[in-house]
Amino acid sequence: MNYTDPKKYIYIKGARCNNLKNIDVAIPRNSFTVITGLSGSGKSSLAFDTLFAEGQRRYVESLSSYARQFLGRMSKPEVDFITGLSPAIAIEQKVNNKNPRSTVGTGTEIYEYIKLLYARIGRTLSPISGEEVKRHTVTDVVDRLLQIREGLKVTLFAPMPKHDSLNLKEHLQLLIQQGFTRISVKGEIGRIHDMLEKVGKNPKDIRILIDRFTIKHNDHDLESLLFDSVQTAFHEGYGKCEAEIENGETLLFSNLFELDGMTFEKPSENFFNFNTPHGACKTCEGYGSVIGISEDLVIANPSLSVYDDAVACWRGEKMSEWKNEWVMNAYKFDFPIHKPYRELTPVQKALLWEGNEICGGINTFFKWVEEQSFKIQYRVMLARFRGKMTCPDCQGTRLRKDAGYVKIAQKSIQELALMPISQLRIFFDQLAAPETQMLTETEHAIAKRLLTEICNRLGFLIDVGLEYLTLNRLSSSLSGGETQRINLATSIGSSLVGSLYILDEPSIGLHTRDTHNLIKVLKKLRDLGNTVIVVEHDEEIMRAADYIVDVGPLAGEQGGEIVYAGKAEELLQQNTLTAEYLNGKKSIPVPAQRRKWRNKITLHNVYENNLKYLTVSFPMQAMTVVTGVSGSGKTSLVKRVLYPAIKRHLGLISDEQIGKFESIDGDLQIIHDVELVDQNPIGRSSRSNPATYVKAYDDIRQLYAEQKLAKTRNYKPGFFSFNTEGGRCETCQGEGFVTIEMQFMADVKLVCEECNGKRFKEEVLEVQYKDHNIADILNLSINQAIEFFDKDSSTVTKRIINKLKPLQDVGLGYLRLGQSSSSLSGGEAQRIKLAYFLTKGNSDKNTLFIFDEPTTGLHFHDISNLKRAFDALIANGHSIIVIEHHEDIIKTADWIIDLGPEGGNEGGNIVFEGTPEDLIKNENSYTGRFLKKKLL
Repeated sequence: MNYTDPKKYIYIKGARCNNLKNIDVAIPRNSFTVITGLSGSGKSSLAFDTLFAEGQRRYVESLSSYARQFLGRMSKPEVDFITGLSPAIAIEQKVNNKNPRSTVGTGTEIYEYIKLLYARIGRTLSPISGEEVKRHTVTDVVDRLLQIREGLKVTLFAPMPKHDSLNLKEHLQLLIQQGFTRISVKGEIGRIHDMLEKVGKNPKDIRILIDRFTIKHNDHDLESLLFDSVQTAFHEGYGKCEAEIENGETLLFSNLFELDGMTFEKPSENFFNFNTPHGACKTCEGYGSVIGISEDLVIANPSLSVYDDAVACWRGEKMSEWKNEWVMNAYKFDFPIHKPYRELTPVQKALLWEGNEICGGINTFFKWVEEQSFKIQYRVMLARFRGKMTCPDCQGTRLRKDAGYVKIAQKSIQELALMPISQLRIFFDQLAAPETQMLTETEHAIAKRLLTEICNRLGFLIDVGLEYLTLNRLSSSLSGGETQRINLATSIGSSLVGSLYILDEPSIGLHTRDTHNLIKVLKKLRDLGNTVIVVEHDEEIMRAADYIVDVGPLAGEQGGEIVYAGKAEELLQQNTLTAEYLNGKKSIPVPAQRRKWRNKITLHNVYENNLKYLTVSFPMQAMTVVTGVSGSGKTSLVKRVLYPAIKRHLGLISDEQIGKFESIDGDLQIIHDVELVDQNPIGRSSRSNPATYVKAYDDIRQLYAEQKLAKTRNYKPGFFSFNTEGGRCETCQGEGFVTIEMQFMADVKLVCEECNGKRFKEEVLEVQYKDHNIADILNLSINQAIEFFDKDSSTVTKRIINKLKPLQDVGLGYLRLGQSSSSLSGGEAQRIKLAYFLTKGNSDKNTLFIFDEPTTGLHFHDISNLKRAFDALIANGHSIIVIEHHEDIIKTADWIIDLGPEGGNEGGNIVFEGTPEDLIKNENSYTGRFLKKKLL
């Protein structure tokens, strides 16, 4: 087989990036290929640092001379050559978009098409009468006049406009000079000279007579005369004219966009764009939220009624006068003072906030407080209840209010932006179907292409399991997996062909129920004529692939080889670790017995986001898994409510706003600390690395400061730090690279020419410990460092080994000590945090650990190591709560909380609480259905 044929294969020759060992591999073009292997085996080095980097380099070579001048300094991927490479597109899992204006709608480009749709066929309806606002053209007026019965006489008038620089009589003299001879004053027609004495001061009483004519049908001369007369009337009447018919009827026309005394904006694309000053809400400037009196702070416990002090600011001896006023007068306007706030209707809530002529509302109260703000206690009260709130003008939709007057099929663009994507797809499918007659023939012809694009893109989002999102959802609030799947859906929507797509674990955050839909999307991308390469560990995706590249056999120095490359079904006959887990020779064992637990923490009536007043208990000193389909409420329950609620209980400082719930109780006394181990980077800068995070670098610096040459030169430990001035290279400020700003392109990072990427000054590198300088130590892998320092039995080296050992235990021995945090995957960052906590795990301080999808980036074999680390934490008296979809973690749990049954508005309920053995008996649980094959 000729693997070097560029039309059939992407052939990589001699790849040596990172730990890759001069490998050769061929990947079929126009196929769906999975690259798998242990974490750290070299998958990302092959997919991103070699394939994608070379694809990008070739792209830059095609650009201007300005861009190419940096190519001589840019390092090429360490590979002999690659043939058959297409233009490369990488879809990674990192949430890069922190723009507070970016939403799901703008990110997927669906909102751009909807804006165009509303600008082209939207109908503006008056909020007063509900009538459509229409703008009359000269042709519209002439056509209407020619419909009048033949033989009737018609008089055409233009209303007298108000003139700022002339008085009324001067304006009339000007009309005479322009050739006009007659006017109407309060219905009486006469010559302008004769009517001057009858003219008052009000121009509204005066109309200019433009023309008089008798209606004749099929008279081309009359039609031409009418066009001229109507045009003149519109000009003189500043866009308005009147036609009085002999039968007493009066027709009013206007080429202004107005109705019911209101002037409306003519719909345009920018009219619906909240990223421009023209379309953005004037109050919140397009952000959707403002700083004001927060409902969540004022109504801290919605289960209380007004009578039971639901309004927090009306408590206390003086402020309770406002509450007493409501209690005493509520019967007069039928307000239920004993009904819990959460059960009040929207009208009743609005009444409580706005008040009426009898009682002042909450807003009235705060206006009074502001008037008293010269006293410090009132300023303190204002600050206490002030927070981020939904914009009162646009209700969080970010658009100017009058954009809501434009509707298609009685729906405004704001209403569509707040709909879940599943409902939005139904609406647009009905709109696009001619038989529903929701659009006229003309509108359908105009909208056909736009509706096709919108329906297709909404369909792709549903296919990748994101039907619960709304177009208004902020991009920065999405998880890494959601971001990647949105990028995937957008890429399919762009209908590119002949490209190379490289995806980094698109199954992250996706429930097993939805994996088959994701596979369909990936195959559709392939069928369009693209090559799809996925770095993935999911069993179902691997089995569905056309081709598999298994990198290994182990991680780090023991990886970097191609242990298998071929058809997916033939992998099962191999002896690789991946094959052994797929064919059942190896497996993650189910615990012989579940841990028995006595203590628990209970949250009462949680109603954050889509959670529907849940009361849920979390066992302590056990492993609890919170699972459910995407969007069912897992993150809202655990990260938005439980975590900050416990932090507040422990008196720990937290900047996070706590999600909505009523109370927390249970055995809180046994928890002394709480830690959230998520996939965010381990440090705030690229200088952060594994050695600094687990505090091993402090001891390494101390070790080098104790060397003879360092003492002679009086080098303190800080001199060996790349974070502070002294021994670090000042050209790159200890980064090891410099950043070149590129016009209209991403910045380019180049190795620092001063220190050659070593981060330190030359004199610092002269200090050595066992023939290794400080830069050499940072370049060691964790496995190599442990072996290196184990040769010395000093106190300092023992401390270093003790701090590095947990990193090895969680399967990260392949990482380099000085590896930048920006190069770590979400799963690697999470396990570094886990290792750091393991170093403190033997303390008496019982801690609740919360893990957010810890299996991200983990091979089956790595999950075994992770499970052992979890068991070690629980054995030391700690408690673990895991948000997870991976069946191998779910099956090992002591307790499962399954949320759902669906995502978004149809989620937020507890489907099941109990052990895995009981979960598989529950027919209502999607998780239980897919878990059966792991337990039976």
